[in-house]
Amino acid sequence: MISILAQERLLGAALGSIFSGIIIFEQRRDIYRTISHIQPPKSHVKEPVSSKKIDIAHYWNKSVDQMFGPAIQALSSRPR
Repeated sequence: MISILAQERLLGAALGSIFSGIIIFEQRRDIYRTISHIQPPKSHVKEPVSSKKIDIAHYWNKSVDQMFGPAIQALSSRPR
């Protein structure tokens, strides 16, 4: 049997944890509610891709092809 002192400590820890959890939950809910009122809802319209991003992707692909091209050709020409 657990002593009365240990039972009181266990009860205090449980109640303190529950109380802290409720307080944190309420604060987070208020924060999210405030943020949702401040920010307008996001639309699902895609933004146009700028030509600069396309150029970077093109140069990236070109450099990867130049670096790994010979290795890919060697591996693909090997008999299986």
